[in-house]
Amino acid sequence: MMRVCADPDEAVAGITDGSTVMIGGFGNAGMPFALIEALRRTGAQQLTVINNNAGNGDTGLAALLAAGQVSKIICSFPRQTDSWVFDDLYRSGRIELELVPQGNLAERIRAAGAGIGAFFTPTGYGTPLAAGKEARKIGGRWQILEYALPADVALIAADRADGVGNLVYRKTARNFAPIMASAASTTIVQVRELVPTGDLDPESVVTPAIFVDRVVMAEPYAAAKAAS
Repeated sequence: MMRVCADPDEAVAGITDGSTVMIGGFGNAGMPFALIEALRRTGAQQLTVINNNAGNGDTGLAALLAAGQVSKIICSFPRQTDSWVFDDLYRSGRIELELVPQGNLAERIRAAGAGIGAFFTPTGYGTPLAAGKEARKIGGRWQILEYALPADVALIAADRADGVGNLVYRKTARNFAPIMASAASTTIVQVRELVPTGDLDPESVVTPAIFVDRVVMAEPYAAAKAAS
């Protein structure tokens, strides 16, 4: 049963040391800033974070990394012009990186949500990313085995939720959120607006309520602005 939480701190309560946490977002688009900031306040340590990148600037995921709470990050592109927090941690050996091509990352998450244990893909074959992975020639093309990527918790952002947890997203802010919602044991959602059940057009619902455990209302970028 989905629960509406009073604030982001209540929403993330119970995330423990050593948890694997998926965090939605593609850069700042769709990043659940309020939930990340609340997770930082819990002080949970030794987290494994799954995200498309490794944070940028000093807010959101970057702030969580700067707090020293993340021991490993699984992402598709860890470096960009303003990823100085991750750069410093990685170069000093204070964070482990698992680099995954973006399509493989998305499919590994989707597979976890669909109950698929693993799949073969040609992406990465013949590169260092295929080291130690099973390879087979399928349809005349070499492919490597990639395993599904589940998580204990997913922190995602949506535009609106109704009273039971059905979600709609706004444009590109949708990105990884739907597949992460289905791949985590517990899905916690930050939304801009909570509407009565029945007010959402069923055709516009992207994530059905069955994948949502907790919802909290928060302005999309309020936590980022407060921290900057």
